[in-house]
Amino acid sequence: MLENVNLKRKLSRDEYKRILPELENRLYMLEKACWDNQIPSIVVIEGWDAAGKGTAIASVTQRLDPRGFKLYPISAPRADEQQRPWLCRFWLKVPNRGEMVIFDGSWYGRVLEERVDGLPEKVWREAYHDILEFERMLADDGTVILKFFLHIAKKEQKKRFRALEDDPLESWRITAEDWVRHEHYDDYLGAAEEMLELTESEYGPWVIVEATSRWYARKRIFEQLIAALEKRLGTQAPPVEKPGAAAVDDADLRAAMDALEAEEPGDI
Repeated sequence: MLENVNLKRKLSRDEYKRILPELENRLYMLEKACWDNQIPSIVVIEGWDAAGKGTAIASVTQRLDPRGFKLYPISAPRADEQQRPWLCRFWLKVPNRGEMVIFDGSWYGRVLEERVDGLPEKVWREAYHDILEFERMLADDGTVILKFFLHIAKKEQKKRFRALEDDPLESWRITAEDWVRHEHYDDYLGAAEEMLELTESEYGPWVIVEATSRWYARKRIFEQLIAALEKRLGTQAPPVEKPGAAAVDDADLRAAMDALEAEEPGDI
């Protein structure tokens, strides 16, 4: 599956900046409509280290109403969390009515990082059933679920790691553990393939994002989010509006600020 993904898909920075105001405006309007109609949504962001997950999330949320969404970066469970059912910490973060919750990392760590790190097979195999039931219950309760996997090649990941290490202000982000995971790229690839196959569902679809071009990846995430929310809202979706002069002016102002990140190699 992943080996057949076309990682050469690209989008120029100029083209991305041209269409960004319209994408931002549309997603903002849909966020408000979901709030007004009490429709909760969950956005899962998974993918390779340095694939651009963090910067993609920052781009997507830049013009959302902060009152309408929450962002949860997920790390390894704490000691007290290990004493409870493993999905408990995620149940505590599910969205309220009308709210969007974005997970930077998620429950899929159980069948990715923890699996490759040596979690007993019986445990991670059982996690698939838990995950499907977890997502089904949320979907049955009216939650929109959309899951993204940002995909880059092993060679591209190494290139981004090296670029980060060579930057005095960014080198702290690359650790020995990152390089160990890089050496086990093929193991993670196999785990990711199985994860995508076994947890794809009508109520919780996966979107594989070709992330070699950060601009293409962000555009694809915007478009898929917009399509999913429009489908769920149906006739309650607001009419499509073209960005006005104010939106264009705002985009021009942000273009100068965004120049600071014009050539960032990715994020961890």
